[in-house]
Amino acid sequence: MTTALTHRSATAVPPRTGALRRVGQLRQSSPGRLQLIRAALVTLAVLTGLIAGLTAASATAGTSDLRDRAQPLLVEAETIYSALADADTTAAQAFLAGGLEPVRLTERYEADLARATTSLASAARLTPEGSAASRAVEALATGTTRYAALVATARAVNRQGLPVGASYLATASQLNRETLQPEAKALFQLARKEVDSGYSAARSSWWLMLLLTVFVLLTIMLIWSQLYLSRTTNRTFNVPLVAATGLAALLMLTSGFVFSGQRDMLSTADQDGSAPVAALAESRILLLRERADEALTLAARAGNGPHEKDFQATREQLTFDDESLDGFEWNLREIREQHQVYLDLHEKVRELDDGGDYDGAVKLAVGEGATTAFENVLDSVDNLLDDRKHTFDEHIREAGSGLGTLTWLGPLLALAIGVLAVFGLRARLEEYR
Repeated sequence: MTTALTHRSATAVPPRTGALRRVGQLRQSSPGRLQLIRAALVTLAVLTGLIAGLTAASATAGTSDLRDRAQPLLVEAETIYSALADADTTAAQAFLAGGLEPVRLTERYEADLARATTSLASAARLTPEGSAASRAVEALATGTTRYAALVATARAVNRQGLPVGASYLATASQLNRETLQPEAKALFQLARKEVDSGYSAARSSWWLMLLLTVFVLLTIMLIWSQLYLSRTTNRTFNVPLVAATGLAALLMLTSGFVFSGQRDMLSTADQDGSAPVAALAESRILLLRERADEALTLAARAGNGPHEKDFQATREQLTFDDESLDGFEWNLREIREQHQVYLDLHEKVRELDDGGDYDGAVKLAVGEGATTAFENVLDSVDNLLDDRKHTFDEHIREAGSGLGTLTWLGPLLALAIGVLAVFGLRARLEEYR
């Protein structure tokens, strides 16, 4: 019994694995150590090439998604949001004219609906199926159809001179403001989050940290290998290993240049493109809301009613001082001045209406003076908005340059490093044969 227990205890100790035993044996001799150095260099070279290629591929995919999907979705969401707000504004103004609406306003309203419908179709292609953004697009598409039907009814009744037309218009405006615009705003905010996530994916920070780690390990191993050979063989330089070190430095510098350039372009695209676009888009919506509030107040003959109170609340928000707009002070000064001109005319509209001159208030509100003043500030915002969109497109294209080349150049240079390491150590190994 004692013998059996002793035998089991002895055999319970696991022997060293074959690989570890082989490594231990190689470490005992100079040729073995050279073989281990060669294996380490080849392994690190392969890892460096693989990770360099994967990092470039990840950055390329992230940049492409940001350029081709996330940012376009933000633009489409802004278009949907602003088109619905402008449709609300234009429908209310056209209603004020009474009878047959002015052709200019009718065409603008129809163009707004066409823009919203087109952008909804485009946004549907840019959103993943089943996502929150996709559900928002579906809800907006259904709601826009219902809104258009309500406005059409209000216009038809208004042409007949029936007072119930104002009720239909109020219902349509309520649907637009309380359902469609909040949905459009939610879609816009989801698109902004996707843009932020897109920037994070395009930067590929974790891949870059891993690439830097293997770069450092490969460089240290190459330098240590040459020092070891110089000490043990009394030869100052190993030409293939020196060349391999040079290629490693070239790969590191090339990768650093490409990725730092990409990050600079991404930062510029964000700071001078995406962020100002988002801020200006929200300001544009508020401007349109002001104009709609003015018209709806007159259409409802509400005086200092809820729409006028909303106008004043919206006015307080329209400061054009978002920090993302720093650097555009000249443009913003012009926009503020133009906005003030419109606000002054609005005060005159309210004075006429509150003073009992309803027809005079309507004439001023829909007349050339107020219309031109409003369109001036809206055009200035649109021009700056289009300029920032162009800036984003320009820099995001530059951010993607070089990444595709690095996808195949990184593995190719790393392969060359591994081959040179093998050649550099083969001559030393042959001396022991």
